[in-house]
Amino acid sequence: MSEPTPTGPIYLGFLTVFQEGPGYLGGCLVTNSWGRPLEFRLSTAVQPNRVQHILYGNTLQEYLYADLIGKTLIDKCATAVQILFIDSLTVLPIRSRLEIPVVAVVPQDDPSVSFLPDERIARIKNERSTASVLYDPRQAGDAERISRILEKIDPGMDLSEPFTRIREAMNEARKMGVTSRAA
Repeated sequence: MSEPTPTGPIYLGFLTVFQEGPGYLGGCLVTNSWGRPLEFRLSTAVQPNRVQHILYGNTLQEYLYADLIGKTLIDKCATAVQILFIDSLTVLPIRSRLEIPVVAVVPQDDPSVSFLPDERIARIKNERSTASVLYDPRQAGDAERISRILEKIDPGMDLSEPFTRIREAMNEARKMGVTSRAA
């Protein structure tokens, strides 16, 4: 059974998590369906030590991206989002930690897309992005939910554009010494 289409305002989450030097950073922007900012959060740098690298093994990156940084940023947002957009397939495992659909908006030429098995990734036809729009088809009902929400987003909004704003805002906020701020 699929969830009803949201009738009130649509709130979109945009999450980026990336490695910078030895540390990992994340930023989250919540917007309305027109792309106007409602809330902005960023993480402090997370630098796993050698013991953590050993203990987590090949699950360290997923833990950092999806659990420690990604989910924490989403949970701290005061505005509940109906859909989460991410800009890296390495963050896609966050879907299993959330009750909302997660959509990866990645460049057409992103090499990570070709490494995923077909059963772990599906494309969405969408004119709102110059990038590939992907999701995990193993999540029951996500395709319908994503389509219904995408229909309610302003047609002029490019889904890949907010990630540029997040990274620029993260750079400015770090210069100012800010780690968490509402828009």
